[in-house]
Amino acid sequence: MSNTVFNKTGVPLMSFGTKHFMTTTGAPKVEKRPAVSKETQKLDSKSMVGDYEISPWCDNNDFPTKANEIIRTVGVLNTGLKYTRNFTIGQGIFPVNVIGYDDKGNELLKVIEDPKLINFCEGRLVRRYMEKALRDFLKFGVANVQLIPNADASQLVGLNALNAVFNRYTVAKNGLIEKVIVSGKFPDSPGTEFEAFDLLDEYDPMADLFRRKVSGNLKGKSVVFAIKDSWSNNDYYSEPAWWSAYLAGWIDIAKVVPKFLVKAYENQISWKWHIQIPYAFWDKKFPAADYPDAEKRKTAIEEYMDLIETNLCGEENADKPIFTFFEINPNNGKVEEQWIIKPLENKLNNDQNLITSAAANSEILFSLMINPNVMGAGMPGGTYAGNQGGSNIREAFLVNIANAWLDRQNLLDPLECFLEYNGVKDVQLRFRNTILTTLDTGAGSKKTLS
Repeated sequence: MSNTVFNKTGVPLMSFGTKHFMTTTGAPKVEKRPAVSKETQKLDSKSMVGDYEISPWCDNNDFPTKANEIIRTVGVLNTGLKYTRNFTIGQGIFPVNVIGYDDKGNELLKVIEDPKLINFCEGRLVRRYMEKALRDFLKFGVANVQLIPNADASQLVGLNALNAVFNRYTVAKNGLIEKVIVSGKFPDSPGTEFEAFDLLDEYDPMADLFRRKVSGNLKGKSVVFAIKDSWSNNDYYSEPAWWSAYLAGWIDIAKVVPKFLVKAYENQISWKWHIQIPYAFWDKKFPAADYPDAEKRKTAIEEYMDLIETNLCGEENADKPIFTFFEINPNNGKVEEQWIIKPLENKLNNDQNLITSAAANSEILFSLMINPNVMGAGMPGGTYAGNQGGSNIREAFLVNIANAWLDRQNLLDPLECFLEYNGVKDVQLRFRNTILTTLDTGAGSKKTLS
């Protein structure tokens, strides 16, 4: 059965069969439409939510929504970000004291044997906070952490990473961003459906938190501790690391190549014939006046196309001739109403497309500072070739761990603020990592603190 696309007057424009592809050649005479002039509209850089003036996140205030859509449709970007989150968190955190340094400058750590503190570090509250805060930090460049006090603000009892998709900052006053507006309506205007939280001073959040406690301004209020990647120099909303790969077009390439290959496998590989039929043929073969309505004419045309495919395809039709007719226009001597039937060659070059796709994948991983070999994305030859052996992967993973130091410290800042506010002094938090080792060490892996 043919799958046919008709125009509004009932002329078949394109038809797909199991073994054939038909197109109508030429075009009916149409009047040119005047060009529509477009005026450039300037977007406001500020908007109001209640009594608060907010700074929109991107032109349409929808950067997180668009970024999420980009990430979820590009496998290597989505997996690369999740991989970065996982190796940054490692196997969790432990409370320690730094008791000195060895000759190589490595910290000498002593684990604090406090069951209550260890349970806190290994508990769901901390694990949930780190997973969600790092998710937003890596996806969007910003994470907002809600610190929740008890009724009299003597203790912090909650640590919650707000979903950055629904967070916006107010316009700075005297150089300070004072509020975080949270609404499930963003990026649309939330009307009255929003909450406003105080934002701790980025310069010294800990000191700001204690000032609020001493002045009594923390009772019954949650405050927000912002974690930002400052590399983009944007004081409001930092750009995530992968954004450079998007601006360069590599993410678009990574999306387009799979779509092209899917269409090619669905259609081009199975098509055997391309049949080109002129517009005038349909008017003579199926005059509109011979049919009571357009639908019956369409049905007759589709049946005719099915008959053509039946005569073109199949072993019994291997040597069957096909006769087509055409006319010579006496006025200009041109051939009219001529059918053209061409066998299709399979010109699909998978190798070239896969090389382009692999290059795009590598560029995306480079933007995340991930060695493609760690993800199994190394190529056997060419510009992006690499050694995918165990040693190469182990060294690349160790480089990832070393590069994660700053992000880890930013992630720990709200936790250390939480502990110090609750009276836990002189404690450092460190991450535990499982490091793959070679067989000659007598073990497949070892655990380290960092």
